[in-house]
Formats: sequence, structure tokens, C-alpha cells
Amino acid sequence: LSWQSPSGGVKECDNKSTDAQTNGQLSREDDAMNGPTVFIFVVVCVFAGASWLGCTERRSHPSPGEPAEGGMSLTDALAARRSVRRFEAGALSAEQIAQLCWAAQGVTSDRMGLRTAPSAGALYPLELYVVTADGVDHYDPSGNTLSRHLEGDVRGGLQAAALGQSFVGGAPATFVLCGVASRTAARYGPRADRYVWMEAGHAGQNILLQATALGLGAVPVGAFHDARVAEILQLPPGCAPLYLIPVGAGK
Repeated sequence: LSWQSPSGGVKECDNKSTDAQTNGQLSREDDAMNGPTVFIFVVVCVFAGASWLGCTERRSHPSPGEPAEGGMSLTDALAARRSVRRFEAGALSAEQIAQLCWAAQGVTSDRMGLRTAPSAGALYPLELYVVTADGVDHYDPSGNTLSRHLEGDVRGGLQAAALGQSFVGGAPATFVLCGVASRTAARYGPRADRYVWMEAGHAGQNILLQATALGLGAVPVGAFHDARVAEILQLPPGCAPLYLIPVGAGK
């Protein structure tokens, strides 16, 4: 039997030894080693308990790729997709919002953090926000989670910024795709803007098809005042709104 002493040396012990001094030494050194182990265990339990009790603003959602109820084949979703501008008042479920976020920007591979939508150079300049009656949430693809960005219902202001289009304010959720072009420009220079807009189209189509597969309606919106939307959503510097996609149960 080999055991590691606190000083780092390896000593050999006989299981059948009855030497009291040796046994006493082993006992004392085991106690010395168990102390840090117990401490680490307690710390882990405290942090785990805090997370379990909800001591965090982050909210976990279904794992990436988890099948959604009521799904359909890609071919059927392509055939069924239509722009919907009239929505029921009922809020989307947390599961529906989670699936739509994952469809837009969810991580599908550990390799380079590859996502559901292609990105030039895998640089991923897009940021996704979800506007509901409760507030504005920001999507984190790496953890497949949403965190609260703003409290309160800003849908009325968003509608005004979108040239008064009523379905922007009336939809239970509007997904806002934003771009940080500097991430792409670091490699591709002046072509970055083109690549970022293309990527927003990829992610937007994913949202539209996922909404269709969930039995929901959606409509892509490009008519809005960029600066006003950025102000209402309090977007960070360099993060520009590219696409508004209201989603809800269609009437």
C-alpha cells in the first residue's frame, strides 16, 4: 500500500503492521490531509447551494439541441413559413424562448464554439436580445442562458422606434439581433459589414423557421431607427441593432 505524505514523499506501508508508532503517525497525517478536503467540500456545497437557491440573475434553459415539442421537418417548416403580423396576447413560455434563442445562436459543437448559424472566420459578431413585457434579456450562447439586461416593458418605445409598426409592440416577444462589426473587422477589414449583415440573415432565418416549427408566427422587421433602438435597449457601444423579429402565437 502506497500513500502520499504531506511533504510529497511516497512511503511504503505494510497492511499487516502492528507497529503502534507507525499507525499513530499515519493517523495524524491522515487528519492533516482530511482537514483541507473537508474545507473544500464545504465551500463547494455553499456555492452549489447558493446557485440552487437562485442567488444569480442567470436562468438556465434546455440544453442545446434538445428536441422541442411540436417540431416538424425542415422541409415542412420551409413550406409553412409565412410572415405573421397579428399575435395573441399570451406570453411565450420559457421553453419556447429558449428554443428560439438556441436556434438563432446556440452552440452546436465544442470545437471553436461553433453555432447554429455560420459566421465568417467563426468570429461571431452577433448579440441577441429578447424584449418581453417583463423586460429585456440577453442571450449567452456559451451557457445557453438568458440574463436580465433591463427591467420593465419597453415594447411601446420599441414600436415607436420601428416607425410605429403595431406588431412590434403587440408581439409577446421581439428578438433583436445586433452586431459588433469590430469583431469581424479585425480579420476582414472593410468587408466586415457585409459579413455581419449576412450572418444576421442566417440567424434571422433560423428564428423564423424555428418559430414555424413551434407553431408560432413571426415577421422580420428591418424598418427602424437604429440609434433610437440602441438607446431604448441601452446597447453597449459598438453594438448596432440589425434585425427585429416579433414572435408570438398568430391570430
